[in-house]
Amino acid sequence: MVQTAMLFRSTSLRTTPMPTYTAPVRDMQFILHELLKIDRYNDLMPGFAEASSDTVAAILEGAAQLSQEVLQPLNAVGDREGCRLENGQVITPTGFKDAYQAVVDGGWTGLIGDPEYGGQGLPYVLGLAVSEMMASANMAFTMYPGLTSGAMEAIDIGGTAEQKALYLPKMVSGAWTGTMNLTEPHCGTDLGLLRTKAEPQADGSYRITGTKIFISAGEHDLAENIIHLVLAKIPGGPEGVKGISLFIVPKFLVHPDGRLGERNAVSCGALEEKMGIHGNATCVMNYDGAVGYLVGEAHKGLRTMFIMMNAARLAVAVQGLSQSEVAYQNAVAYCKERLQGRSLRGPKFPELAADPLIVHPDIRRMLMTARVFNEGARALAYWAGLTVDIIRKHPDAETQRKAEDLLGLLTPVMKAYFTDMGFHSTNLCLQCFGGHGYIAQWGMEQLVRDARITQIYEGANGIQALDLIGRKLPANKGRAIQLFFALVGGFCEKYEDNAALSPFVRPLTEALERLIEATQWLMQHAISNPDNGGAASMDYLYMMALVTLGYQWAQVARICENQLSNPDDDSFDRAFYQNKLVCAEFFMEKVLPETMAHLAKIQAGADALMTLRADAF
Repeated sequence: MVQTAMLFRSTSLRTTPMPTYTAPVRDMQFILHELLKIDRYNDLMPGFAEASSDTVAAILEGAAQLSQEVLQPLNAVGDREGCRLENGQVITPTGFKDAYQAVVDGGWTGLIGDPEYGGQGLPYVLGLAVSEMMASANMAFTMYPGLTSGAMEAIDIGGTAEQKALYLPKMVSGAWTGTMNLTEPHCGTDLGLLRTKAEPQADGSYRITGTKIFISAGEHDLAENIIHLVLAKIPGGPEGVKGISLFIVPKFLVHPDGRLGERNAVSCGALEEKMGIHGNATCVMNYDGAVGYLVGEAHKGLRTMFIMMNAARLAVAVQGLSQSEVAYQNAVAYCKERLQGRSLRGPKFPELAADPLIVHPDIRRMLMTARVFNEGARALAYWAGLTVDIIRKHPDAETQRKAEDLLGLLTPVMKAYFTDMGFHSTNLCLQCFGGHGYIAQWGMEQLVRDARITQIYEGANGIQALDLIGRKLPANKGRAIQLFFALVGGFCEKYEDNAALSPFVRPLTEALERLIEATQWLMQHAISNPDNGGAASMDYLYMMALVTLGYQWAQVARICENQLSNPDDDSFDRAFYQNKLVCAEFFMEKVLPETMAHLAKIQAGADALMTLRADAF
């Protein structure tokens, strides 16, 4: 009966619905409770005692329901309708306003917010899990509240007490959203070239004049106010990036008692026509003498904005994972149903006209590649989220410093690798559909289009690689990278004689040795010829990503081996842990060896890249 239904569905392709999404709650709980053991921080850090296993389960299930039932059905709607700009007002796609209200009413915008401003104060790592679900369900929608967290953090760290009290409660509640405004028509990464001006006023405010582009959620109809954080230069300040200041520029001016005043002189001049994320308003923002308020010190705005950008980069890394996850789920469903060809080892379903796609090795190569990326990246992302909590809340200064070193080192790695691999995996999942993947009806091509932006915004991935080798590696005389080597190397040494873990520890040890060799090569050759560093930067970033993911998978394997040897109770989910071990083995055998190729390319130097004259291209 099941096989007959399978055959019927496979021959009724034109009536197949758009993609579905089921939140991977079981894997999330495994990472939070078994890999990260977040309950060990209950007595150390605020918010963790409230994150009991029952509370975490309720939050994950609630977020899953919201994502699956409210946000995911709107994903295709947003892609199809896009946003409209009418008389200066952006109108979001059908259903987005009600969905946003559901997010606000559910308290999701304040989940990790500071209780002083109305937030629930729960761990950042838990908020990251929720954001993954929402982005998997509807990435374009999730971008509306997404940047608000970073804007709040920038105000909380750099703002005055009055600014915090005025803006943060409304932003925590979701009544107001936030943006960040960096890019201008003539400059993106090179912020030293920006031209937006901030003229001081007698009352202590500034008048902001200039144009910003590519502003996500810069204008919309979901919230009653939008708090723009804008980079601008005060006349007479230092040249270049040393002269950049940061300003709060609200869409509607705010009275001291919190009431909204008149519309500020900031407007959306146009909506960008984009490859993907059609449901999100990507705006050209015009500031025509808009009232702004300095955040932090004059000419020190980039430092505060980087707080927001680093938070955004981790969020974008999770976006890369999120698109790969939903693409993987739909590719698996299709490959189990679609009949095509016969197994190379003979028919698996001889009673059917053909075997399902899932029997073919190359299909499994694509699916396994996506799966091990998804599960490994989730483990690493949540570790990074916990690291954010440690930096913010841990009582021991040395522990905080080490966490800050590691997170600073790995943020560009995660942003670049997660989004590159997220796009690659999403594309592989489309490939599993064959020609049907290219047809809009199946929804896979939307996922590919949406995933593509993650490699570009919040710092293009090539910039992340340069940041890694140019800033993060040499910072504090290499303190962070030495800490990283000690962390992974210590794990390998601890379990090197464990026979059960040998298939995981041995490949990780070899990959770590290759990464150390690549680091030493850069130290010897990048200073004398900086092009060697630039040419090697992306390969080095990929090597570090692979080693870091290998470290995650080796830890997962250790936990699974232990659980399989010592099951907790009769309801023990043996298949879950066995499947994890298979995935860990696949990563070690089929993915981690890529470090050998990256090392070879690094050691080849820059000559093959840089010798060709520019006019020969």
